Amino acid sequence: MRTSPTPGHRGRWQALVAALTGCTLLLAGLVATGGPAQARAAAWSPKPSPMTTPWTDQVPVADPLPEYPRPQLTRSDWLNLNGIWDFAVTGRDAGQPGTFPEQIRVPFPVESALSGIKRRITQNDKLWYKRAVTVPSNWNGRRVQLHFGASDWRTTVWVNGRQAGAVHDGGFDAFSYDITPLLTGGSNTLVVSVWDPTETGGQAVGKQRIRGVDPQPGGGIFYTASSGIWQTVWLEPTAPAHIGRLDLVPNLANSTLKTTVRGNGTGSGHQARVTISSGGALVGQATGPVGAEFAVPVPNPRLWTPEDPFLYDVRVELLSGGQSVDTVGSYAGMRSISLGRVNGVQRILLNGRFVFQSGTLDQGYWPDGLYTAPSDAALRFDLQKHKDLGFTMVRKHIKVEPQRWFYHADRLGLLVWQDMPSMDLRTPDGPARVQWEAEYDRIIDQHRSSPSLVMWVNQNEGWGQYDQARIAGEVKAYDPSRLVNNMSGVNCCGSVDGGNGDVVDHHVYVGPGVTDPTATRAAVLGEFGGLGIRVPGHEWYPGGGFSYENQASPAALNNRFIGLIDGIRQTRMPLGLSASVYTEITDVENEVNGLLTYDRQVVKVDEARVRNANRALIDASRTAPSVAALPTGNRSLRVTTPGHTDRYARHQDGLAFTEVVNGASGALLKNDATWRIVPGLADNRCYSFESRNYPGEYLRHREFRVRREGGGDALFRADATWCAVAVPGGVRLASYNFPDQLLRHYDAQLWLATPGGPRPHDNPALFAEDTTWAIENPWAP
Repeated sequence: MRTSPTPGHRGRWQALVAALTGCTLLLAGLVATGGPAQARAAAWSPKPSPMTTPWTDQVPVADPLPEYPRPQLTRSDWLNLNGIWDFAVTGRDAGQPGTFPEQIRVPFPVESALSGIKRRITQNDKLWYKRAVTVPSNWNGRRVQLHFGASDWRTTVWVNGRQAGAVHDGGFDAFSYDITPLLTGGSNTLVVSVWDPTETGGQAVGKQRIRGVDPQPGGGIFYTASSGIWQTVWLEPTAPAHIGRLDLVPNLANSTLKTTVRGNGTGSGHQARVTISSGGALVGQATGPVGAEFAVPVPNPRLWTPEDPFLYDVRVELLSGGQSVDTVGSYAGMRSISLGRVNGVQRILLNGRFVFQSGTLDQGYWPDGLYTAPSDAALRFDLQKHKDLGFTMVRKHIKVEPQRWFYHADRLGLLVWQDMPSMDLRTPDGPARVQWEAEYDRIIDQHRSSPSLVMWVNQNEGWGQYDQARIAGEVKAYDPSRLVNNMSGVNCCGSVDGGNGDVVDHHVYVGPGVTDPTATRAAVLGEFGGLGIRVPGHEWYPGGGFSYENQASPAALNNRFIGLIDGIRQTRMPLGLSASVYTEITDVENEVNGLLTYDRQVVKVDEARVRNANRALIDASRTAPSVAALPTGNRSLRVTTPGHTDRYARHQDGLAFTEVVNGASGALLKNDATWRIVPGLADNRCYSFESRNYPGEYLRHREFRVRREGGGDALFRADATWCAVAVPGGVRLASYNFPDQLLRHYDAQLWLATPGGPRPHDNPALFAEDTTWAIENPWAP
């Protein structure tokens, strides 16, 4: 283990935004937070965090998360409303309170320490926020938009006592109001109410559960709720007719960027001009109608990949009578994601080529801020750690992050699988389904231009499942530029496979298990691993952590993890697996199966070893190899361990051993040491080893011991199937159904051995030598 580095400084993009907006922010910030508000900020303090991250004590009181929140549609003028707001809690049906006796730091959830409230919120509570805002005078003559990155769940907004637009239902999508008609000169009063029923309602909730906010034992795979405003709140001036959304979809087939410019307040006299550049040099330009798709040329595009996440600069102008009335900045990456056959196997293709996607499950929780990362540097840190560890993909699990998270993934070059957060585990009613699908559509709209996002994951392990096939078909039609996963963990927990979508997704703990592609869908391992170790001083509830398989030491954790990745590389990837998602990047509350601790202070694994294992897996996939070939017919398996190379695998009394065999050995021993190699009983791309003198009985593993047995059910066939892995000096024989485990001789007995495993026959000494076999001519023809 080693301590993780301290967070870095802001990147060049943030510096550019700061330069563009510094004067406006300085003046507007003084107006918005001056006087009594400054005094309240000085009096406010956060609550003690159960665990502190490297960023906990760096969060500004008056201006947290100051970065521009919408990187794919930027303007120079804006006003950040994050900071100290007045706060109150009432009953869920109460009206606006007469007093707001507390203060909260927005945008941190009420239950978090960084909010300064850190209190349990239930379905019987309503949250109230209030602050004064003065709109900068240089915004006069423009419309004023009030934006919320996200607020969980039912949010109502008033400006100067009048409601701004409709009530917003949704916990993971951004929403906005044009508040121009509600403003007055000077100071304006902004009031926000939020009601969040969490799991007692029918809405998308992910893994949030109503519980106490202090660390406690138990909790399982569900975590503390994050109620209320949890992403940046901000103001922005716009022209009356302005750009509201950009849809930027690369089309490699004809080297264009398909562009749709959505307008607000626009009419038939408006057009959009899109300019693409790189390093200040013009790449392509086109003008087209507002609200309809048109193509912008990108000749000889430089493709976006995890190794080279190149982004083009995009400038969009709204034209009226040939004059520009609104201008926004953006960016785009040129890449494709699709399915295709490679050597007869259905694979996921990036830019038309198969490259294995190795990622982790990323749940996006923080011990100090819960749903909200303490800073933009913290938000980027988790993604950078994926890159440091050699991963190329991240599955964002049961949560949707702020748009800046996607910006960091776009720039760093991480492929993203985005889950739609699930409803509660029960079957949802009609209104819940309507709400969930509408919010899903809005989430797709808000992130459809991100080049890193390559797959939508509709449902997970059957939680709140319904209409799987219909939803998968509709999501694919709504966003045909990405892959669709109708059910992650279709083999788990009573889930039902819709039968469509682009992938078959299994969850196998510890795994990697067996997931096979079909004629129409690629095979992915949506969750596996869960190897755990507690790190004293870095536990949510000391002694209360759990994992899918606890490890005795950091060395055991490293060996076990590397064994899983190697098993995928050597066996499952050649047999058709296209991607894997390890659980998980960090510990979360009482889950201790992270590669990092929950506080991001300790990296539990050897970064270099993990990075090298991932690189070996990804590099091997570029040639789409098949499993190694063995000669068929009668053969003998010779030990290659130095000092024991005269020993061979044989059976005796139904068990498998090694024994010295030579020309002087008796006929029975020679027969017992001879095996007929046949196509694998479970998969003919692998092999089974039939006893020469007991036809119909095979070398199989059961309870880790390797035996000679007969049988005919599916379990027997899988246990009696071995996949060959070519290595220097011979081959390794990997279990078909436990691909990370290998045929090994240990104390003259044959075992199914696990790299990094806890049993005596998993001993790391001579592990490579003991699991390498030479295929020799048979002792008994």
